[in-house]
Amino acid sequence: MKRDRPPLALIVPAAAASLVAVVPIWYLVDRSLDRGVDEVRDELWRRRTLDLVLNSVGLSAAVTALCVIIGVAAAWLVVRSNLAGRRFLHVAFALPLAVPSYLAAFAWISWRPQVAGFSGAVLVLTLVSYPYVMLPVAAALSRLDPGQEDVARSLGHSRLQVLLRLTLPQLRTSIAAGALLVALYVLSDFGAVAAMRYEAFTWVIYGAYRAGFNPSRAAILASVLVLLALVLVIAESSARGRAAARVGSGSPRVGTPVELGRATPLAYLFSAAVLLPAVVFPMWRIITWVTESVTADVQFSDVRDALWNTVKLAALAAAATIVLAFPVGVLAARSRGALGRVFERSTYVAHALPGIVVAISLVFVGVRLLRPIYLELPLLVLGYVVLFLPLAVGAVRNSVEQAPPRLEEVARSLGNGPMAVLRRITAPLALPGIGAGAAMVFLTTMKELPVTLVLRPTGTETLATRLWRHTSVSDYADAGPYALALVLFAAIPAALLAKATR
Repeated sequence: MKRDRPPLALIVPAAAASLVAVVPIWYLVDRSLDRGVDEVRDELWRRRTLDLVLNSVGLSAAVTALCVIIGVAAAWLVVRSNLAGRRFLHVAFALPLAVPSYLAAFAWISWRPQVAGFSGAVLVLTLVSYPYVMLPVAAALSRLDPGQEDVARSLGHSRLQVLLRLTLPQLRTSIAAGALLVALYVLSDFGAVAAMRYEAFTWVIYGAYRAGFNPSRAAILASVLVLLALVLVIAESSARGRAAARVGSGSPRVGTPVELGRATPLAYLFSAAVLLPAVVFPMWRIITWVTESVTADVQFSDVRDALWNTVKLAALAAAATIVLAFPVGVLAARSRGALGRVFERSTYVAHALPGIVVAISLVFVGVRLLRPIYLELPLLVLGYVVLFLPLAVGAVRNSVEQAPPRLEEVARSLGNGPMAVLRRITAPLALPGIGAGAAMVFLTTMKELPVTLVLRPTGTETLATRLWRHTSVSDYADAGPYALALVLFAAIPAALLAKATR
């Protein structure tokens, strides 16, 4: 497959995926201009809007920086060190992905209400988000050839110098991709900031929609989030550059684990400092709620039905998202032109929008264009695709980028056409990314709340909607069984993701 001439069979579905991803923009433009350009200008120039920008950007910057530090350190420990039990820690470090941000926030608030505010939002969002950095960095570390580091060491460089000058630059792509997902996730999160009573864009936007008297203001504020997302995507693209695929012959040898020596207690202390508040504490609070639910009127048939609906929707969302993400990820990894970058960046736009905005935009589209599927299962799955397409695109792109393009060039030189190369070479090379992306979408869909609340078919309940119904009114006893089922079953794809990065 010529890298400068992608086949039409890739471009057309990638364009369709890009179009699906920017559906919310149509709604935002239409609603923002509903009261005229003067209303948009006045809203943007208010001091209140500037404060919201500073609050959201400050929260996103703090959480992203902490996630990069924790994620890179955790990935290095479980992949490169000789720490005993590192395989168990590899899975344990990924488990916070199974804890919804709103559940973690309610766990802290129900225990210590004074943690609310900026510090509480940073704490919760960091603990549930750092695996977005840890997992891709661990995968990249496991694929690096340690021979380069051995050569640097033989030239007299210390381990710290090798780490800073050689290893980290090779991880730049994975770190930047993970940091982008964290930053966009923080900008779009509603559950944690609402529970922590921190005035970020999402909380104010949700309040404006709920009040109902000024949806134009909510759309204008959401448009600011789109602009912030575009800035982040462009910055991430500049920071990561191109991943360096291994070009040597044969397989990279397995590196010798780094002896921690006297630093071993510090490694265990770091692991405990992360896992106790991120995994153990929420589980303790959930178990406390479950023990209280013994005396509550909980129908476990409702828990079973909610679990089945959750798994079914997550599977449908994962399948649909991967189908659309594959052509975008391949183009982003292999195309030298601007087309691949445009398609990829467009998929990230909606990821910074609150779920409530995506949901209402699809209500808008459903009423105008898709009335036969309005409040039906296909429209709900479409909402999941819009939200989580970047997770799958990034996984596919990283997987393809790590594979030497020489394989595809050799296949072309042997007379294979672009589609034959795509089917026989590129798709098998992308299988790890496809699996990781599907698991990530499946996991994230299980936890998703606003889109499910707004777009679900009448009578459909998931674990997330049941959990929100009870925790939003501090009915933690009734929420306990739903919280426990959600975390336990979401832990399965989280553990599979961790295993895949090994």
